[in-house]
Amino acid sequence: MISKFSLRFSLVFILGITVGLSFAQNPNKHGQTFVDDKGVIRWSETNAEVHGFGVNYTVPFAHAYRTAKRMGVDIKKAMESDVYHFKRLGFNLYRIHVWDTEISDDKGNLLDNEHLDAFDYLISILKKHDINYVLTPIAFWGNGWPEPDEETPGFSHKYGKSNALTDPGAIKAQQNYLKQFISHTNPYTKLTYKDDPSVIAFEVSNEPHHRGTSKEINEFVKGMVDAIKSTGSRKPIFYNTSHAVHEMESYFKAGIDGGTFQWYPSGLGYQKELEGNFLPNVDSYDMPFDGIIAKYGGAKIVYEFDAADIGKSYIYPAIARSFRTAGIQIATHFAYDPTFMASVNTEYNTHYMNLAYTPKKALALKISGEVFMNIPINESFGSYPDNTKFQDFYIDYAQDLAVYNQGEKFFYSNSTSIVPKSINNLKEIAGYGNSSIIQYGGAGAYFLDKLKDGVWRLEVMPDAVWVRDPFGKNSPNKTVGVIKWRNADMKINLPDLGNDFKIRGINSGNTYNSESNLGSFQISPGTYLLESSKSKFSSDQTFNGYEIGSFFAPKDNVKDYWFKHQPPMDVVEESDLELVAQFVGPSVAAELTIEGYTDVDRFSIKMKEFEPYQFKAVVPKSIMRHGLVNYRIIVKIEEDSMVTYPGAINGSPRDWDFYGAENYSIRIHPKTDPIYLFDATKDSKDLVRTWRRGLALKPASGLKESEYRVYIDGLFKPDSENLNADPIYDYSIKHFVIDELKSGIGSLSEKEKIVFKGRSLQEKPQIIQIALVQNDGSAFGGELLLSQELDEYKLNLEDLKLVKTVILPRPYPSFLPYFFNPDKPKEFDINAVESIQISVGPGLTEKEQKESQGFGVVFIKLE
Repeated sequence: MISKFSLRFSLVFILGITVGLSFAQNPNKHGQTFVDDKGVIRWSETNAEVHGFGVNYTVPFAHAYRTAKRMGVDIKKAMESDVYHFKRLGFNLYRIHVWDTEISDDKGNLLDNEHLDAFDYLISILKKHDINYVLTPIAFWGNGWPEPDEETPGFSHKYGKSNALTDPGAIKAQQNYLKQFISHTNPYTKLTYKDDPSVIAFEVSNEPHHRGTSKEINEFVKGMVDAIKSTGSRKPIFYNTSHAVHEMESYFKAGIDGGTFQWYPSGLGYQKELEGNFLPNVDSYDMPFDGIIAKYGGAKIVYEFDAADIGKSYIYPAIARSFRTAGIQIATHFAYDPTFMASVNTEYNTHYMNLAYTPKKALALKISGEVFMNIPINESFGSYPDNTKFQDFYIDYAQDLAVYNQGEKFFYSNSTSIVPKSINNLKEIAGYGNSSIIQYGGAGAYFLDKLKDGVWRLEVMPDAVWVRDPFGKNSPNKTVGVIKWRNADMKINLPDLGNDFKIRGINSGNTYNSESNLGSFQISPGTYLLESSKSKFSSDQTFNGYEIGSFFAPKDNVKDYWFKHQPPMDVVEESDLELVAQFVGPSVAAELTIEGYTDVDRFSIKMKEFEPYQFKAVVPKSIMRHGLVNYRIIVKIEEDSMVTYPGAINGSPRDWDFYGAENYSIRIHPKTDPIYLFDATKDSKDLVRTWRRGLALKPASGLKESEYRVYIDGLFKPDSENLNADPIYDYSIKHFVIDELKSGIGSLSEKEKIVFKGRSLQEKPQIIQIALVQNDGSAFGGELLLSQELDEYKLNLEDLKLVKTVILPRPYPSFLPYFFNPDKPKEFDINAVESIQISVGPGLTEKEQKESQGFGVVFIKLE
């Protein structure tokens, strides 16, 4: 978690089955771990390399615990249910920073209370199901986020994070607490944490922000290491080394066995879903201090990572690939949303991950686990875009797709045309949407596991629909995702099942019993046995530690009608207008119809469902003539029941008593009109930038327009977390223009120049660089010399040259690369552009780079 944001935010339950994934290691078969002299964590009994992949999960503590209590949720059953999903997703590792402030007093004495009990119980469930853990006993955080902190008894509450690193009383309390926590006997496992073979390692604390001298830091860390070792623990000890990487030697000289790191390649807290291709952001996890870690034989763990504010699935296996290339053995996503509160995503609104509510993303994490288990450590696969296919993995940004196609396993995060390598050898399938072997009309994940020839276990999750942007400002009173149970068509094409097989429900209360017709059948959420006519299988058998009929999914919670539609900003004349809407309600919508008009035409077009709950219609270009197109969308729910949008007005506009006056209205503009890529008045709030004092939106002098002002007192600021970093004299901002360019798609080929309206805020001319960034990460731009007078400046598109792409949003930790340099950039193509980048730094002399900079921008357009 990053302190700047303080982030690290009726159920059907049956204890039961999961897929017994081959990479889930049984810790009791391996015993303890150690770090060898090459920095590899190994199992002591077998000398095998440790592979770990999983999640952070917070239910025993803080906001999640309080939410469960307020909702009347049985916390232990809720954790059992979520751990079942961990197994479905193949996780073999768990990590959390323990909220010490809730389970300690101010002297560091461990408190035996409800939080410690819930945590002990969670650990026992994980252990029972062969999921190992890395434990971080100290978090330093208060227990509030996203609520206000409570009065808690712990030393972190008394001293605060900064004082905890320097105050002698706080240091003594931490050492005392570490000894007691590590020696604590879990009443459910009957093991102390220092003796539990499922504990792979201890990480001392979560994100200490050291600001003292090297000697003070070394003494602090050594004191914590000695406290742990004084208990007799032989577990590897890790320390967070990514928050002051210039002190790497101080950490390792204190006796740690390895460093812990994190990765937020899309930043944190954008407050809305990010669009665009982020594969360039995750092309590599470059660790410039790697030589120091190797010098001390240190191992590397990633304790937290996420593609924050990104709703797509494609990116996660690419993150995992880059971790393996960087020599990382263990990684845990932050953070898995407890299912009981995932409909509102209040815990950490910049993150969103849950099998039921984010099925595509969750399946991508499952695939990422296979990356960690199958990609050799330190193996490189080149640079983007040549590394989207690696070993048995495939990533496709355009299709929002991640695939694992290994032979016995076939996993896919979205519909795919990829064919399994060996359909006859398949043993495990997990997917969403359609493939060559499974076609499914629902919007949830499904799992198909071979039990023996002619017998498969099918598990189908209910549909998940995001009804609001889950990455905005959230509240327990604001639903962002809903769960819908419904029957959907499924067709399975597996040779050993044949065309006609039996389907019988085996989870509690599921009495479904039917046969397929040429492999096709209807299915609802639940667990099933699929049996060919020649095969039989007893449903009272167990499967990898769970009852075979086990199933857990949240109940249908669609009580209202949920409608989403975003009209295009405008459209070019004589171009087809594609309109998309989403609708989900207690009943299935009968039909959606667009009724609209222009100055000369009226039209009525039925929308077609192209994906579950997603409807589309095309208004033909013959209607799209200069002026405005106005329309409403009418949802026919039942024969005599309609709702009209916008406004959610009951009835149809054709009814005599219909009172709605609102329309959706889109401007149809001539092909010769400019396309505005940035308008300060409406777009400045969505800019991607690193905050600096001196950023402001102001009225433009004498005009109705606004000016976004960027004043930078120095391009380079020393990074307190990476003081040895080479200075980079650059300040860049970015704006995504995907929607703007889609709206102008009919006229892009006719555009010739970029027009920038702005000025210098200095008492001298200001050089800035304007660049268009393509979907492969390459940027093409040119420089402008701005005077102090507000004016328009132009760059010809044909004159744009390849320039450096700044990785924005800035990733965290801050030692990661500032620029992305594609090995094989495409030629410039206006149709491939996704964002516009404005930079201060290129073109400046060394002397000018060290001076203050400033410019204002009113708009940027293509004409």
